[in-house]
Amino acid sequence: MTDLTERTDWIGETFTSTAGWDLLEDLVDIGNRMAGQPGEREALERVRDALAEAGCRNARIEEFDLQGWVRGSSRIDAPGGEQDCIALPRSPSGTATGDLLDLGYGLPEDFENADVEGAVVMVSSTVPDHYERFIHRREKYYYAVQEGAAGFVFRNHVEGCLPPTGSVGTPGAPIGDIPAVGVSAEVGARLARRAEGDEITVEVECETPDATSGNTMAELGPDTDEELLVTSHADAHDIAEGAMDNGAGTATIVEVANALAANEDALDTRVRFVAFGAEEVGLVGSSVEADRTDRDAVKAIVNVDSNVFGRTLKLHTHGFEDLTAAADRVGERFDHPVATIPEQNPHSDHWPFVQTGVPGYMVSGKTEGRGRGWGHTFADTFEKLEVRNLREQAVLLAALVADLADDDTDVARRDPADIAAAVEAQDLAEGMKVTGDWPYDDDGNLAE
Repeated sequence: MTDLTERTDWIGETFTSTAGWDLLEDLVDIGNRMAGQPGEREALERVRDALAEAGCRNARIEEFDLQGWVRGSSRIDAPGGEQDCIALPRSPSGTATGDLLDLGYGLPEDFENADVEGAVVMVSSTVPDHYERFIHRREKYYYAVQEGAAGFVFRNHVEGCLPPTGSVGTPGAPIGDIPAVGVSAEVGARLARRAEGDEITVEVECETPDATSGNTMAELGPDTDEELLVTSHADAHDIAEGAMDNGAGTATIVEVANALAANEDALDTRVRFVAFGAEEVGLVGSSVEADRTDRDAVKAIVNVDSNVFGRTLKLHTHGFEDLTAAADRVGERFDHPVATIPEQNPHSDHWPFVQTGVPGYMVSGKTEGRGRGWGHTFADTFEKLEVRNLREQAVLLAALVADLADDDTDVARRDPADIAAAVEAQDLAEGMKVTGDWPYDDDGNLAE
């Protein structure tokens, strides 16, 4: 292999390319890219065409069936009048009436210490700074379900009158159990002040049709049995442009494809680019792809999700030391910061592969504070991103993929039981069991 760092022309070409940025603008201008809806299909088609234009071969969309969800109306009736809210995707239709119970951060112990039965529970979208782990929205929702809550209100911790979205449901039961809505930090504060302990009503109207989604994919490099996966997700929530999450990641992998297509002789291993559908409703597209892929033939997966907003790349390496070493090499070669985090991160499309022992990165952008910031709100918009960041990150990731594709780069796999133990050690297993996402048996082996 010829080391990409021995050349310089591709770096200049990538840093002046408009391919990724143009695709990003196209994606956000589609509007609603919700899983299973026409805008998602249009996004998958545009990514397919962009990969083909980059020089990839066999660009295609592979479809799969999906539990659809189409937004209708939602409302909260409370003392002081109706309050603004949005339904959480995969909430069921229905009306829930009960006393408002504000559980603050919605930590597991908050649910254990409260009388939740029959209440409409409100929880924050974050956790306290001192808390050891982040608690996902779905985990909080299913604590509420288990304890007998009548309804669920998800309160944004970011100010700005921005109600947050985000799906509920489990792999086995895609539509949730109780009506669920998101409210802004301001509406949440108003509810807590005016209605704590008083009766409120949460109402959601939606449709849940059968639907179809798909994964867009294409290849570069030699036709080897072993492959590298470079992935993102093309869908987004219906309320927003989905610029950072995850138009940015999808635009980035297309820019990486352009860089590597011009240097295809630098690849010793086949690289397959995949833009998954239906990530935002439970990693559906990547789970389908993991099940139909020979995972023993996957050398590694490089999954890009919610980058560009932060300039410095942040790579969760999931305890794969060879992945940390490869990222460090790229940072050193370019004298450019690259942040690596060895911890497990089970919340994006790398996870259906990583949980089985496949080496994998979760690539995002380094930002201040916890949580999504503007993500999953109306404010995830195009003008908040910078083309400079996309281009810099595409250069680094193209070099990283070429490094991993080198025959001289070994990437050791991990036993699934070791992954399970690492997840347990981070205190993430309890929540994954609550949400139906725990794939292991009592011995840490993958369940059949």
